[in-house]
Amino acid sequence: MNTLIAVPSEQPGGLDASVGAHFGHCELYTLVSVENNEVKTIRIIPNLPHEQGGCMAPVNYLAEHGVKALIAGGMGLRPLMGFSRVGIDVYHSGGNSTVKDAISAILEKKLVKFSQQHTCGGGGEHHTHSCGNH
Repeated sequence: MNTLIAVPSEQPGGLDASVGAHFGHCELYTLVSVENNEVKTIRIIPNLPHEQGGCMAPVNYLAEHGVKALIAGGMGLRPLMGFSRVGIDVYHSGGNSTVKDAISAILEKKLVKFSQQHTCGGGGEHHTHSCGNH
């Protein structure tokens, strides 16, 4: 896998940071550049305030940074469809608690692609975070 992966993260970001529960409400994103299934570089970028463009603001923001894959624990259907439109593959975090664990899981092909059943309000498992209708 050669790509740039974004992981919603809690402070201070980086591989040891906790994965943010919901992509649109995280404090920041850890961007992990992967080449030949090895981590090459790590960058941390702040999230945008949710009010600046609603749920699509983070979608476009990550696309502008060159992200090609996102690992998330929760999101609404609208941003999931937005990620599809901008060419970003979304994977369900699968309960991995740290960025490092989530990256290892995607490299080992252990994460499933995010589907409507994973979205907030989309049925499937119950999320322990507030999603609203976004």
